[in-house]
Amino acid sequence: MKHQRGHKAWLCLTPAQALAAEDQGHAARTMWNLVHDWWTMLPKDKRNLATADAAIRQGRKELPWLSVLPAQAAQAVLKTYFQAWKNCWEGRADAPNFKGRFRCRMAIDIPQGRDLQIVRLNRRWGRMWAPKIGHVLFRWTKDLPVGKRADKDNRVTGARLVKEADGWHVVFRVQCDVPEPAPHTGPTVGIDRGITKPLALSDGTFREHGPWLTKGEAERLRRLEKTKERGRNARKPGEKNSRRLTRTYDQIAQLRATAKRRAIDWQHKTTTGIAETFSRVGVEALAITNMVKSARGTVEFPGKNVRQKAGLNRAIAGEAWGRTVTMLEYKTADRGGGQAVSGRGDLGDTRSAKRQPPTQPHAA
Repeated sequence: MKHQRGHKAWLCLTPAQALAAEDQGHAARTMWNLVHDWWTMLPKDKRNLATADAAIRQGRKELPWLSVLPAQAAQAVLKTYFQAWKNCWEGRADAPNFKGRFRCRMAIDIPQGRDLQIVRLNRRWGRMWAPKIGHVLFRWTKDLPVGKRADKDNRVTGARLVKEADGWHVVFRVQCDVPEPAPHTGPTVGIDRGITKPLALSDGTFREHGPWLTKGEAERLRRLEKTKERGRNARKPGEKNSRRLTRTYDQIAQLRATAKRRAIDWQHKTTTGIAETFSRVGVEALAITNMVKSARGTVEFPGKNVRQKAGLNRAIAGEAWGRTVTMLEYKTADRGGGQAVSGRGDLGDTRSAKRQPPTQPHAA
């Protein structure tokens, strides 16, 4: 059985490499916006990948600031853009739109795994090649199928460089050939999702966590939020952010990224324990999108308890229930668990290419 998994590692870039990565990230975002503008302006009968590919090649020749993006990364932008339209046509997502400079995450795709040239240097560090950036170091936290361990069934098929609040990271796409898991013989369990009790299991136990930030970090975040509001109010309309305000934004993003990493770590450990203990997992069906809608209402019919509802919405979004279900899906399947039903379809066996519709009530 072939596994397609992602592995994320922190990159250690020099100032020159970080600047080159920034330039490529901005070029990739601009390439997406240009492709979207070109695609929507063309008549429908002239929209195809061949003409889009020719337009990208011409743009990289005529615009020097676009040529900083490697050719394969530019082709990956086109491939991702076309896949976004396919997801829209099949009803899985909204139509793609323009990417804003401050509203999207920088990402640079390296489609071919052979271009990475991954080498392990010691117990903690590895080295890889990034086109037009050079050799860069990354934290080695998981064994990768490279060198003599790599073959057609076990290899790194590609990577993507992404920028987050704590710096640049690389996400490797790893393909591994693993044996078919033996059927899981554990009991069945149902799970309810909540705020006070994040996960309530049908066997009477709970999976809980504390605040993602310590008291000191929460107080620092509160002070930074107040500083941010003072800076925004002092700024004139249309004026660029000052360096001090930009630094405050970065500090807030770093604290929120710390909270997110701790939440993901708790979710991984909790879902791994559930998948190892139970063979079938049924999750409560919830319409999360409807649950986090604003209570603001309209001018004619204003809502009630708007601020309280906004706080509830933030608490629901902070629990990331959908991410928990996603982790349970593949971890239960990897351990030989059977199928169960949740609000997102079959849960537990994700090896089949096409899922079947639910045929039984959820076990919660």
